Amino acid sequence: MTTKFACSLKRIRFDENYQPADNTRLTTNFANLARGESRQENLRRTLAMINHRFNSLATVDNPKGDRYSLEIDIISAELDVEGNGQTFPFIEMLKSTITDHRTNQRIGGMIGNSFSSYVRDYDFSVVLPALGGKTDEKPENFGDLHGKLYQHLIHSEVFQAEFNKQPVICLSVSTSKTYYRTANVHPVLGVEYTNDEYSRTDEYFAKMGLSVRYFKPEHGNAPLAFYFAGDLLRDYTDFELISAISTMESFQKIYRPEIYNTNSPAGVVYQPSLNYADYSLTRIVYDRVERGELAVKQGKWTEENFIKPYSDILNEWAANFKVETIQQDQAA
Repeated sequence: MTTKFACSLKRIRFDENYQPADNTRLTTNFANLARGESRQENLRRTLAMINHRFNSLATVDNPKGDRYSLEIDIISAELDVEGNGQTFPFIEMLKSTITDHRTNQRIGGMIGNSFSSYVRDYDFSVVLPALGGKTDEKPENFGDLHGKLYQHLIHSEVFQAEFNKQPVICLSVSTSKTYYRTANVHPVLGVEYTNDEYSRTDEYFAKMGLSVRYFKPEHGNAPLAFYFAGDLLRDYTDFELISAISTMESFQKIYRPEIYNTNSPAGVVYQPSLNYADYSLTRIVYDRVERGELAVKQGKWTEENFIKPYSDILNEWAANFKVETIQQDQAA
């Protein structure tokens, strides 16, 4: 019998034949790429960008820049709130696997990368607008439930049986903050940037138990925000870090070319802006307006199908949730 709050995982290959499932989170950026007349060409070009970027960073014994390629799986996590077999699709991430074409070896890449969540859509597209979300106003418990659901997933037996490391989420930097280049240079992640205060997204991910650091990889135009638990620089291999950079920088060139596909890189003091005009477009069709509209629709759908019907159960569960309890149960 299924227990309450049981997690389950589904894995779908993201390749040129990828078809979004009927029940996928439609605001997911990679699902946006896979619809319409240009869908297969979009996917083919996106994967080629990712592979090219990976080889540009993995240069050792790779003179032609074609030694490696990435396979990407969409990992969809579902939650059974009541233990009755009815699941709610609440989080999606990506898992990459590297193929070394010289040795025919398959090497594990990063788990995490992109991050999609129905509850996050609800928080940012329903809760904040209702409370004046265009300002810095937000409720004191903003993101609490989402953070606990995320930690419940990554500490679950089903997740830990599949993945031996915690996810690293790699997102765009915030257009509302200014970033400052430091003297710290990592051999893979590149030049580190810092800022004076966390963005709302940074604070939201902190509720998930994740810290953030900002790095601009070699030949990149802008820093990426890396959200992680533990030690980003020591817990992951070079190939894992390169797989995250190549995957998410390529997606960001499509999603936010004004930041990541500019014709001039970020300087010592950097203010990201979607109004920046000196950038190049990729040849990949991406509907940013549709993505924004769907985020609101999916947030409202989450409210009606998850937040409201399970409110009493969710509130009681969240009030009693502790990561330490999960870890003690697993140790026993």
